[in-house]
Amino acid sequence: MQQFDPRIVRVTLQIENTLKTYEDVLINISGTKYANALQNDCQIQLFNLDTQTQNYILTQTSPFTMNQVPKSIIVEAGRQSYGTTKIYEGNIVSSLLSQPPDIGVTLRCLTGNFQKGNILSRGQPSQISLFQISKQLAQDLKTSLTFQASDKLLSNYIYSGPVLNQINTVATAGGVNVFIDDSVLVVKNNNVPINNTLTIISQETGMIGIPEVTEIGVKVKFFINRDTVLGGGLRVISTKNPAATGNYVIYKLGFEISNRETPFYYIAEAARNI
Repeated sequence: MQQFDPRIVRVTLQIENTLKTYEDVLINISGTKYANALQNDCQIQLFNLDTQTQNYILTQTSPFTMNQVPKSIIVEAGRQSYGTTKIYEGNIVSSLLSQPPDIGVTLRCLTGNFQKGNILSRGQPSQISLFQISKQLAQDLKTSLTFQASDKLLSNYIYSGPVLNQINTVATAGGVNVFIDDSVLVVKNNNVPINNTLTIISQETGMIGIPEVTEIGVKVKFFINRDTVLGGGLRVISTKNPAATGNYVIYKLGFEISNRETPFYYIAEAARNI
């Protein structure tokens, strides 16, 4: 990374067929992704918008609006040298206005939240493959599918309830790791990283502070990059805490990003991959 490599932070709001992108205003973002059935969450602050834009966002994301279609948000970040990568994608669930003097709009977002209200029933009287169940779930969630689990046959698969909750049912029935990352449903073997996703983190590649050894792995902070993904591989190299050095699988990925203030990093929690 160059010594002076300007940040790029971009927030795109989609309401029906209208896309609005914000990049030149003050943007603060924080959130967490989970490699399980929990919804990925994100909080986005946009400061000093013009009155028309501010009122548009507050009106369209209000729970009282007659427009009940999903309001989606996409967060991208990166640096001028290599461009941006998608950090987060989800549905806006609420918005509020901050107090003066810096007037900001805060958006609270959850991944797949619109699917919580969709109820379905699935029943398979005979055997069906884990891949087929995963493919059907991805269609129900309106996501693409990354399937990297060992396929197996499931007997008498039955589910009834919200579409989003079926993630946990499939994970339990198949004994696999299932989660949504932005617009992708990931199904993979437990404690195995997604293929071709290894990120090497050391003092030379953007590590911030000293990695912390946890009960099942490591917690480490490092600068935003284009390679790190939830469920991906992580190789930590630490001279100050050699016990943390090793290979891991990311099961929780926090992020704090600002285009004008200090934060611009991931906080990864990962399980040891021996």
